[in-house]
Amino acid sequence: MDAADTVFDSAFWITTGGIFLLLFMSAFFSGSETALTAASRGKLRAQADKGSKGAELALKITEDNERLIGSVLLGNNLVNILAASLATSLFTRALGDSGVALATLVMTLLVLVFAEVMPKTYAIINSEAAASFVAPIIALLVRVLSPIVSAVRLFVRGLLRLFGVRVDPDSNILAVREEIAGALHLGHSEGVVEKEDRDRILGALDLGDRAVEEIMLHRSGIEMIDAAQPAQAILQQCLDSPHTRLPVYRDEPENIIGVVHAKDLLRAMYKAASAPDADPAALRNFAITDVAMPPYFVPETTTLDDQMRQFLRMRTHFALVVDEYGSLQGLITLEDILEEIVGEITDEFDVDAEHPLKQSSDGTYLVDGAMTIRDLNRATDWNLPDEEANTVAGLVIHEAQMIPTVGQVFSFHGFRFEVVAREGNRVTQLRIRPLHPAD
Repeated sequence: MDAADTVFDSAFWITTGGIFLLLFMSAFFSGSETALTAASRGKLRAQADKGSKGAELALKITEDNERLIGSVLLGNNLVNILAASLATSLFTRALGDSGVALATLVMTLLVLVFAEVMPKTYAIINSEAAASFVAPIIALLVRVLSPIVSAVRLFVRGLLRLFGVRVDPDSNILAVREEIAGALHLGHSEGVVEKEDRDRILGALDLGDRAVEEIMLHRSGIEMIDAAQPAQAILQQCLDSPHTRLPVYRDEPENIIGVVHAKDLLRAMYKAASAPDADPAALRNFAITDVAMPPYFVPETTTLDDQMRQFLRMRTHFALVVDEYGSLQGLITLEDILEEIVGEITDEFDVDAEHPLKQSSDGTYLVDGAMTIRDLNRATDWNLPDEEANTVAGLVIHEAQMIPTVGQVFSFHGFRFEVVAREGNRVTQLRIRPLHPAD
């Protein structure tokens, strides 16, 4: 028997077959890890709801990512090390000591191409389908290796604790809301998601983090009805007003006694003046309080999400906002909240209203001082901070630490602010431009 027959005997071919089997298992583990971590849980949930058992199992095993990744990595490292050991033995037997270097080179190429890059690329392209397919096998692997993985996990956490790192097994690296927001910003930057679509979804997500005081109409801008006025004056005011609902006060604006709906008012006045049994004196003696609805007050700290639910539950669209002392601060409507999601809503009564933001030919913006910072950021894609103030004028006053005069110029947060108009102590209009315009 010559040397070639000794080398290429049955043990050689069995070892070679074992190496390729181990490479296949390594490819399976690598692809499974990528598929299960890259798959969208939303898409998997949709598939599970349609009856996919694989998707349902994939959702279950990805609930504990640390346990899943630990099991897959343990299996992957076992087969990779075993494959490398068999290849080293095989090449050493055939080529002597020089076979170690050749075995390292060959196994590195085989593992890199066939056990890492190729399966992971496929798993990324078809993550949901691949995750559903491998889920039953990986679930069994996780169950079998669970004791070993648990021991390794405890050991790793002990080591991390020595370095001052605390691991919360129930915490997620990213909250769901942050994942959605990040995906939307990434999609918009890549041109996949339109700005309007991004703003609508982010607006809906932000409702729970924002209070009614941020978007309410300030009390200085509320149109009210004086209950002491004669009926004809009240009717004329309602006809001239662009608003459907108006608060009614007695003696002083702070003393709100009701809210009048224009349709209720017109019905009552028609009945008093034009009905078959109408008495002309009834219109002169008409009392606005007879048709006014009880006022609905809400705290200024109520979140927009809670307030919208309250509007829907109570079947009303109008609320008066008060502070912790019960003093009137403003009013908020369901339309105000919806505008935070879909943007400005206009109808036939306010389509000609002056827009709070105008862009000039020189790249500057003429901004209404009462415009909220959030709306300005939303319209221009800027990132002005809104932690200390709700409106643009409030931001300028906060940064200047004074009530500025017309013509004063300030520079902060990368923008130049020029005060254009002021009424009393209110800054009503500003001209803003970025200090470093984007190309």
